[in-house]
Amino acid sequence: MASAVRPKVERPSSPEVDPLVQVRSVTPSDPTSEFFYHPRTLSALFCMIATLVYVAFFSPIEDTTVNNTKLGIFAASLCFLLFGVLQFRDGPFIRPHPAVWRLVLAMGVLYQMFLVFLLFQNPRDARQLIAYWDPELGKPLPDRSYADSCELTWDNLKNQVDIFVLAHALGWFGKTLIIRDVWLCWIVSVMFEVMEYSLQHQLNNFAECWWDHWILDVLVCNWLGIYLGMKTCEYFEMKQYSWRGIRQIPTYRGKISRTAAQFTPHSWTKFEWGPTKSFRNYVAVILVVAVILVCELNAFYLKFLLWVPPEHPLVTYRLTIMFLFGIPSCREAYDYMMSPLANTRIGTQIWLMLANIITEVLICIKLSKGEFTEPAPRAVILFWQVFVALLIAYPVYQFWFLPWYHNPYGAGVTTATTPNTPPSEATDKKRG
Repeated sequence: MASAVRPKVERPSSPEVDPLVQVRSVTPSDPTSEFFYHPRTLSALFCMIATLVYVAFFSPIEDTTVNNTKLGIFAASLCFLLFGVLQFRDGPFIRPHPAVWRLVLAMGVLYQMFLVFLLFQNPRDARQLIAYWDPELGKPLPDRSYADSCELTWDNLKNQVDIFVLAHALGWFGKTLIIRDVWLCWIVSVMFEVMEYSLQHQLNNFAECWWDHWILDVLVCNWLGIYLGMKTCEYFEMKQYSWRGIRQIPTYRGKISRTAAQFTPHSWTKFEWGPTKSFRNYVAVILVVAVILVCELNAFYLKFLLWVPPEHPLVTYRLTIMFLFGIPSCREAYDYMMSPLANTRIGTQIWLMLANIITEVLICIKLSKGEFTEPAPRAVILFWQVFVALLIAYPVYQFWFLPWYHNPYGAGVTTATTPNTPPSEATDKKRG
């Protein structure tokens, strides 16, 4: 009796895993939280229209041109944010909910549209536009310098400690959670102080005492923020992740803990940038450091050019949204740069983040015409010439000369990356 032989069927190769499918694959089956993961587009549309009808026809707000303009812009922005939450594609994170990161993406688009509008204003109109939202703005800022008395005494040190010291440490805690690499954090920390030295001739508040730069800023505030940030990263890295439905947990304390855990990462990826491993990694780290420094400098230049005092809430708002933009952007940049075979195009968040930062730079360039008349000191120019020369010389030595020296007949430039995550595993790994 002849055995039946099944013909060999060629299976099609599996397509690239869609991010939305990955998000749905981790959607909890617990009935207590299922409600938040089902689409509610029609319900949201009904609520939006009902709210617009109420505010437009029955609002108790005084009917003036200023109020109507502010209310109209605010309502239009909320409608766009709602559309983004419902219709934008998901990003690299799923906690506390994918809709949260869709909202962050929508905020980035909205911020970019505002920046583009601001780009086409002259300095006077740009300042009046900011003052339109807050009448206290639109006034020249008083000159302020932190280098008036630079003797290292207890009184001088105590006078420099204010609420901005705490904000400085918190800022570095947040940046460390974004960068997730202690050496890269210290490089950015030191380089920003160098940028302050280099730009003192343009911004007076960059003129600080030496101990303010290196003791109060770097060794106290930055160190504290980086230390706490890296300890938090280590905690999330070593944590055992086991997600159970709330209904499956018997105790109320366990249910509360599980609810709070929803606001923590679903999983954790350690960033290993490895700038000395390959030329691609080296360039990637240089670009990341440059983007972070430019983003930081934009805050100071925008405050100066738009006449916004450092303690104004607008400064805090921008720092907050840039922090939110930076979380998914840095993850997408890391995946794209370190696993090029698994990520063939740049992510949405990092694309938009770059657009935000570059547009801010263009605004600063346009508004600064006639503002900065003092030329850069010769020592600053010489320093940056030497620094750029070293940045170019190092990869030539590391990735061209050394391979040739050890193997003069078969060595070439080390341009291939050493990805931290194999491409075959990149699409299967849980996002977090």
